[in-house]
Amino acid sequence: MLVGIASCQNLEEMNVNPNLPTETHPQLLLTKVEWNAFRDFRGTSPLYALKMLVQTDGENTNQYYKWDRGSYAAYSDLRDVTKMIEEGERIGDPSYAALGKFFRAYYFYNLTLTFGDVPYMAALKGEAEENYTPVYDDQKAVFEGILKELREANDMLAADNNIIAGDIIYSGDITSWRKLINAFRLKVLLTLSEKEGEVDLSEFTTIYMDEILMENVEESGQLVFLDQQDNRYPDFNSSGFSSGMYMDSTFVKRLQDRQDPRLFIYCTQTKSAKEAGKAINDFTAYEGGDPAAPYAEVNEKATQGNVSKVNERYHKYPVNEPYMLLGYAEQQLILAEAAVRGWISADAEMFYESAVKASFKFYEMYAENYSIYVSESAAEDYLAMPINNFSLAMNEDEQIQLIIMQKYLQSFFQLGWTSFFDHHRTGGYPSFRRPTGVVVPYRWIYPQSEYNYNAENVTSAITKQFGEGNDQIDEMTWWLK
Repeated sequence: MLVGIASCQNLEEMNVNPNLPTETHPQLLLTKVEWNAFRDFRGTSPLYALKMLVQTDGENTNQYYKWDRGSYAAYSDLRDVTKMIEEGERIGDPSYAALGKFFRAYYFYNLTLTFGDVPYMAALKGEAEENYTPVYDDQKAVFEGILKELREANDMLAADNNIIAGDIIYSGDITSWRKLINAFRLKVLLTLSEKEGEVDLSEFTTIYMDEILMENVEESGQLVFLDQQDNRYPDFNSSGFSSGMYMDSTFVKRLQDRQDPRLFIYCTQTKSAKEAGKAINDFTAYEGGDPAAPYAEVNEKATQGNVSKVNERYHKYPVNEPYMLLGYAEQQLILAEAAVRGWISADAEMFYESAVKASFKFYEMYAENYSIYVSESAAEDYLAMPINNFSLAMNEDEQIQLIIMQKYLQSFFQLGWTSFFDHHRTGGYPSFRRPTGVVVPYRWIYPQSEYNYNAENVTSAITKQFGEGNDQIDEMTWWLK
């Protein structure tokens, strides 16, 4: 009998596949979660919608606002977040659960802005509860849940003294993570500025007064790339940059009008300008293509050598500037707008100027070949120009426009869709040039997979938000109504 028991135990051990572990240390999951999260919701797609890029070898749907369905790929990343939380709880380390709450908030924030109502409370319960058709939560409830999870994440880390292993963002430093989490709380609350009378936004003041926030560029929430296999800049050696991708004329002109040296960092001189021997810091050496014109027309202008391309460093250098999930410069602009709106008692101009200086500093640090153009003195000269001078703004609306424009100008390959949603939140600022009759969409259509596998719940969500069968990109969701 003893031999039989031993044999059964050995058989059970032999049936455990070592290549499919059922448990792991959460630090391994954290590294993957961070790598994915800090690269998600960006790329070139938002740059076409934000009027920074144009395509000349075909019609880009984002450039002309002709998109349709969005993606629920974020739920796949959220499964890794869920597992990280579970494994953190298994080994008794709450720091992983805290960061898990932050990443949940980050993903659901982007999901609800993309679609409107989304599965939230009942989502990701397939393994634990065999719930494969989650109901949809109201967008208001999703935002409330996001803010609750962020609050909990900060509180949990405040009571934790551990070093977070596997952290490739802040090398395990809890204080730095708390600063980023609190800054993100401010971002979520500011997103709801149009709901000020419907939602209690007093938490913004509490965070500003009582919590820790980022204090310099070095504390930005960013993913730094390395010249190593699988750690290089995502667009390194990308073939897309050598095809029909060119700069948008409206973006180039905004930089030119403000004598903004970030222009030299973002794009190349035109072929004609190079042949004419114009200097890199000659603002007339740059030109873009009209984003509202047919692509063939822009292609003709590009063929003549009169349209700038994206700076070659973005696809030729294995390491460029980091990707920011939320940087110090954006945090300062969030605080500047809150000060203008009267949410906090603070000097809006001080925050605005520190944000601009921080953006210049960021590129001075990471765009080394162009550092001379974005020095501290260059930032001072830039801010003194009337078009950039905050003290010359005559009213609240003009002040907010200055703030939103600076957030827009620093978002090239950064910040994802932030400026797109700011456009809707602030009543159309910055403006986006487009063909006559084309309206900037508010959202994306739900994925076809939801119609295939969760039809009852997605149909109910659509009817509740927009009316029966009205899943369209021009429908406004709760946060803007």
